[in-house]
Amino acid sequence: MPYQIAWSTPQAHLVAIEPTGDELRRHAAALAEAYNDPHNAPLLGHTDRLGERDVLAHYAALAGTGHGFLTFRDGALVGDADLRGVADGAGELAFLVGNVAHQGQGLGTRLATMLHAFAFRQLGLARVYVSVMPDNAASRRVFEKLGYARDDGPAARAYADEPDDLTLVVERARFEAAHANEMAEIQITVR
Repeated sequence: MPYQIAWSTPQAHLVAIEPTGDELRRHAAALAEAYNDPHNAPLLGHTDRLGERDVLAHYAALAGTGHGFLTFRDGALVGDADLRGVADGAGELAFLVGNVAHQGQGLGTRLATMLHAFAFRQLGLARVYVSVMPDNAASRRVFEKLGYARDDGPAARAYADEPDDLTLVVERARFEAAHANEMAEIQITVR
């Protein structure tokens, strides 16, 4: 069953949806463009140009072990996010604010907070991991704000995209204690 996560803040009304096939196809070109942006592509760890088929394949690969979301601010697509490799009480989070002009303004932190609310409240995960390229200081700052700590243990390293990536983890209790007010404002519904 697909989900919707919504959070109205003083800055904006944010919504993340697990898209239908039609919704994903409608936004696939915009997502591919964001993935290929010269600023974003290296941070996402790809050098080949991605197309709409790659976007569709990514979302299809999440079926069964993850949840992919299109993210919107005030009704306009701003990027996407996913929880992948969900198993044994854990999963990996990834997100992208596609437009470089909208990065660094707290939007990513708010969207990531929404996905954590989903991971912990809806999925009941005990912890969430991230894999971050060492030179991606902006992503590291987002995850530090959310309460992540470095983890080089085998469970965390299993989520590393590349051998030199940093792996970080946040436990549910730590996140919920630090972000209780935000989590209370976030609405999760079945679409």
